[in-house]
Amino acid sequence: MTLHAAESKRNEPDLRDRRDQRFSRRVAVRLAAAAAASATAELLVYAAFVRTAAGQRWENSVWAGRAHDESLAAVHRADRVLDQITVMSLGGAVALLVLIGAVRRRYAETAVAVGVVGGSLALSEVLKRLVLRRPDLVGASPRLLDNSFPSGHTAIAMSVVFGLALVVPYRMRAAAVGVCAVWASYVGAYTVAAGWHRPSDVIGADLVVLTVACGLTSVLARLGGVRAASGRRHRAGALLVTGPLMFVAFTGLGTGGILLVGAASGAVPAWSAPGVAYTAGHALAAGAGAATSLAWLALLRRCAV
Repeated sequence: MTLHAAESKRNEPDLRDRRDQRFSRRVAVRLAAAAAASATAELLVYAAFVRTAAGQRWENSVWAGRAHDESLAAVHRADRVLDQITVMSLGGAVALLVLIGAVRRRYAETAVAVGVVGGSLALSEVLKRLVLRRPDLVGASPRLLDNSFPSGHTAIAMSVVFGLALVVPYRMRAAAVGVCAVWASYVGAYTVAAGWHRPSDVIGADLVVLTVACGLTSVLARLGGVRAASGRRHRAGALLVTGPLMFVAFTGLGTGGILLVGAASGAVPAWSAPGVAYTAGHALAAGAGAATSLAWLALLRRCAV
């Protein structure tokens, strides 16, 4: 081996370290920007749906539509799903995250994953109970004035999925998140079906989780805990699993958005009817959860943590 070749071989670890550091810094900046953007979106959703008379009227129509259009069996099914989200089930989910991280010896990532779950739930409760009040702008009945923005149940479900993305191997991330995020998206939709929350509560919870996850993972990346992923993912398999998630995102946001815009513009008066408002709210709740999960996957693209 020549002297030049030997010198190059000795410098290879240093070059890799510098590349990893640059990559981590770029990811940290990207995630910090995403955290700021999702926090801003959270405030915009709150302002549009909670702090305006038009927003309150539409969400009251969603509840009225649920009462008229949702069958008793569907309500009971939604209640059963939501009743499974208890302190015990949350503890079991966190224990699973810790177990996966411990087996893989990814202790910092496990701490961040647990922090995403705990931080999302804590922030949701603080915002709901102390910060983001619901004024009565439309003379609604007392039962419609409960402060419920954002949804705690949705925050629990989504934060577990987001935490899972941090502890599973890179090649399994899309599959694991794709499967679990469909369930989490429908947990959000079920809170609307059961009459526990409004659509904006669900969207707000999705954005809270995204804000917390991006913020904590940005810190991890700033400390060098993120590197460029090596090896290839099984793209066909990942697409097969994330395909249903994409379908829920596009159809939910598309259908709900069209009906919401139609109701807001008054172009089609029938679209403001309670039954149609409920359909729009239900679709938006499911689509927002799926879209937020896809955004999380996109932000972690090519990142091994």
